[in-house]
Amino acid sequence: MPDRKSPFTRREFIASSALVGAASLAMPSILRAQGAGVKLGILHPVSGALSYSGTQGRLGATLAIEEINAAGGIKGLGKIDPLLGDALSTPEGGTAEVEKMNSAGVAAIVGGYASAVCLAVSQAASRYDLPYVVDVGVADSIVTRGLKNTFRFGPGFGVIAKTALENLAAINDAAGKPAKTVMIVHEDSLFGSGLAKLLNAQLPAHGFQILETIPHPTPTRDFNNVVLKIKAQNPDLVIPADYYNEYVLLARTMQQQKVKPKGIYSVLGGAASSYKFVKEFPEAAKYIMDCNHWFDPRNPKALALKKKVEDKGQFYTYEVYMNYSCVMLVADALARAGSADRAKLTAALESSTFSGHVMPYGPTKFVNGQNQGAAPVNTQVLDNDIKVVLPANFAQAKPVFPMPA
Repeated sequence: MPDRKSPFTRREFIASSALVGAASLAMPSILRAQGAGVKLGILHPVSGALSYSGTQGRLGATLAIEEINAAGGIKGLGKIDPLLGDALSTPEGGTAEVEKMNSAGVAAIVGGYASAVCLAVSQAASRYDLPYVVDVGVADSIVTRGLKNTFRFGPGFGVIAKTALENLAAINDAAGKPAKTVMIVHEDSLFGSGLAKLLNAQLPAHGFQILETIPHPTPTRDFNNVVLKIKAQNPDLVIPADYYNEYVLLARTMQQQKVKPKGIYSVLGGAASSYKFVKEFPEAAKYIMDCNHWFDPRNPKALALKKKVEDKGQFYTYEVYMNYSCVMLVADALARAGSADRAKLTAALESSTFSGHVMPYGPTKFVNGQNQGAAPVNTQVLDNDIKVVLPANFAQAKPVFPMPA
């Protein structure tokens, strides 16, 4: 799919809304709604280095809004009026959009994507007691500052790193412990640096020796020197922590230089759980494992949404279904609050037990802004597809490790 550089216009959004069918997915109390409508800020980096992921996030949010509005909107309040913002892939860009959205009178903001953007946006929104639902941003500092307006639907990287390393140890043990040494490659913003710090602290306790940790900026257009370092030290495992473009380039450069470790094991890999990556670069993607956000493959609603996205010619990436779920979460809170008042909406989010999402989560429960029902899964690229390999209760395949030569 081409990486769209410009944000959707309101005209495009309205035109796409006209194509929505009668089918709907998990819509919370929204039939025959009456009211003036609710303004909702939809904020993503749809230009700049993170534009692909931002555009995917916007797609998921707008699909949810289309479904809600096609069924009449929020009961008693009316249809959702989306205000689409572009964070420009920078914290400053995100903060500027918060100011515009607050002035426009939005009831809440959904999105952000990147940890650095989410950190800035949550702080800016807190000045106006403006409810903010984080779609992806995994840095735990987003929800540990005591901001009453901030709610993260997905897991943070503390939970994800713990799960990822426990699963890695289990996979390695089951294979006879072939992997002992690791190199970490990470982008150097809040996301990658924070995750690398966690991995350095926790990998040794699981029996792995870290040979080197290599940071790089986003964007990075050449990984030849990084891969030469990997080739020289010959680690058993390479763990990338990158956004989509850099992840793809790193994997492709490793393939081109014929660097084949026993495994490429991602923690929140920006491309490792992406159908786009698998389709466009199947050889580079083969056998890569990832611990990341994912949809529930047993959930009919998740599969119906997947078909809807793919029928539009788009890829069903985690940005899509996480933002879809976040908008549905806000819609549920609005319906229960019976008001777009920010204080009432914040209280409704705090008490949420929303379970109409498409993720492999338990019911939503926020503690200090963090959804306790959220959890990652482990996937692996097998047979030109992405399969869930852990947890076992909804795994679609067994992990293949070490990677075949």
